[in-house]
Amino acid sequence: MVAWDRVTDADVQRAIQDYDRLGPEAFFAEHGFGPTTTYDLVRDERRYPPKAILGTAYEFATGQRLGSGDFEGGKSGAVAVLGKLGFTVQHR
Repeated sequence: MVAWDRVTDADVQRAIQDYDRLGPEAFFAEHGFGPTTTYDLVRDERRYPPKAILGTAYEFATGQRLGSGDFEGGKSGAVAVLGKLGFTVQHR
């Protein structure tokens, strides 16, 4: 079971910084996720793939890498977890 309570807003911010530093293609290649189709994490007027950001934040927090199939990216998954941490996620 995924322990989302171990992920902090600082872990998410670190994942966002990694995305900004690497760019989308390199970020996806390094962390094993792909682009989003339904929701965007919005921060400082930029848009990010919420599932990829949260999965990477989980890896930073726990040292355990999740695959895309290990958790839901939609309303009941990544969107809900990121919302509880204070991040804005919008439907496309």
